[in-house]
Amino acid sequence: MTAALTPPAILLALVVSAAAEPSPRVTTDTREYCSSLVTRLATLPAARQEPSRSLAAEGERLCGNGHVRTGIAKLRRAVRAAQASP
Repeated sequence: MTAALTPPAILLALVVSAAAEPSPRVTTDTREYCSSLVTRLATLPAARQEPSRSLAAEGERLCGNGHVRTGIAKLRRAVRAAQASP
């Protein structure tokens, strides 16, 4: 015999599991998100080294010129490269 969860029990299970996870980071294709990535990158020690530096510069330039999605992609790569650097 299988146990079936009632609708209130399902909701409670979802609320409990959601409470255990960290709050999600909202990522939208906006210039504000570009600025958020630039700010996050600035806190990383390896952000001034290559390839992070050139990726970040290109990402900022693209965001500033209205190519937000491409700029965000470059900035995300810059953050990943800065996090991976020793």
